[in-house]
Amino acid sequence: MSTPSSNGGLTTDRAEVIIICVKRTRRLPLLLRRCLGYVFISCLFFLSAGCGEGGSQQSVASTTTIVNVGSDTMVNLALAWAEAYHELHPEISISVTGGGSGTGIAALINGSTDIANASRQMQDEELREAEHAGMTPVEHVVALDAIAVVINPQNPIGELTIPQISDMYTGRIENWRDVGGEERPIVLASRESNSGTYMYFLENVVRLGDPENEDLFSPEALLLPSSEVIGLEVAHNPNAIGYDGLGYVTPAQKSVRVGVSEGGPFFAPSIGTVNDGTYPIARPLYIYTKGEPQGAIKDYLDWITSEDGQRIVAELGFVPLPGS
Repeated sequence: MSTPSSNGGLTTDRAEVIIICVKRTRRLPLLLRRCLGYVFISCLFFLSAGCGEGGSQQSVASTTTIVNVGSDTMVNLALAWAEAYHELHPEISISVTGGGSGTGIAALINGSTDIANASRQMQDEELREAEHAGMTPVEHVVALDAIAVVINPQNPIGELTIPQISDMYTGRIENWRDVGGEERPIVLASRESNSGTYMYFLENVVRLGDPENEDLFSPEALLLPSSEVIGLEVAHNPNAIGYDGLGYVTPAQKSVRVGVSEGGPFFAPSIGTVNDGTYPIARPLYIYTKGEPQGAIKDYLDWITSEDGQRIVAELGFVPLPGS
């Protein structure tokens, strides 16, 4: 790639383009060649003027790209952060891709991303893989979230216990009648297994937070690729139940109140019930880096956890970090 001339004139590549164009005009009639000659002279003048001191600085301006892969729950939040930060720091470009928490963590381990978004903590096997790759992941809590249990607004059910939800998702309860609802079959909507939300829900709801519990999702569960698709299924299917990050719940879904045991108390997911610890299906959201972050990555993470970054967390329906 060519560089600006030392005297602030045309860059080599621009000059070469014009020279090539001039050579090709020799095949044209004389009058047309003269007209084009005036055009080329004007181009030379304006291009040279544009490559003065300001133009030279612009052509050699450098940008830094931060690659960010991971959680689909966090992808809209990550995109909003990236856009807002780029407006403040145009020299920093942030590439955001979803694919699930597992995908982001794998990309961090194999070196194809700078930071990984995850809606769950790294598993022991992933930590061993990172160690084998010579890398020590560092965990950063960047927001909080509630996992809302959502049903169709036509469904009269208003509250469920975690054991009831577990029995539904394992297939032990197959009809809404058995949890106080109408005579209808239950349609289970779930995220796919590479999702951090899937893993959190499996461990803390389906398995009731018991590490010895080996229950699995019912084979009848619909494994859907995103929170948005779960929302669509629930909105259009009066028999469906699903689970979504709080930031993905829309008026087309109804969040049920959740209790730890029969008799309650029951709580709806909200910023308030996450912060006071009363909503029982809540979790942190994470960013993982390769070792302690440095330079542009550290600056970006510092901004995410600042008041400005956390304001975006609240705007998107997630829960800001306490004290932000």
